[in-house]
Amino acid sequence: MELVSEAIVFAVQAHDGMRRKKSESPYILHPMEAAVIVGSMTDDQNLIAAAALHDVVEDAGITIEQIEEKFGKRVRELVAAETENKREHLPANETWRIRKQESLAVLKNTNDNDVLMVWLGDKLANMRAIYRDWKVEGDAMWQRFNQTDPREQAWYYHTIVALTQQLSHTSAWLEYKTLTEKVFGEEE
Repeated sequence: MELVSEAIVFAVQAHDGMRRKKSESPYILHPMEAAVIVGSMTDDQNLIAAAALHDVVEDAGITIEQIEEKFGKRVRELVAAETENKREHLPANETWRIRKQESLAVLKNTNDNDVLMVWLGDKLANMRAIYRDWKVEGDAMWQRFNQTDPREQAWYYHTIVALTQQLSHTSAWLEYKTLTEKVFGEEE
């Protein structure tokens, strides 16, 4: 488990001081939850490490080259498949749809179940938080997101259900699908 331990320490340092979206919750809890979810589907250290590291390039200023240098090519590939081009020079709410379309294209064009597992770990962790907040705040919760329209959010999360269906034999996928349907209703 040396690779996983190193990834966890690296992620803790990279996300030090960060908080979840408009919350006091330490950001590191999200990638750790994603890693635990991936660990429920596989014991492959590369996948669990990638889940722990999945946001360090996108959100913590780490380069994809640093990931490869420290954790190897496979972890780099998995983290890269999970990393959005944030278009930092533009407002995030204006680029939300294109960023999500590009991200979903990664899922549509992969035959790699490992990529799907890392994605599912991240998105299930997100959906758990969304569900908890939605139960308390209702649709007002969406105001803290870059995309405030719940119909757009529904499109994104329902599409992930469809694109990760190869993992439908896992409890993680079933939980993700169930929470998505509770928050957004069944897909039309």
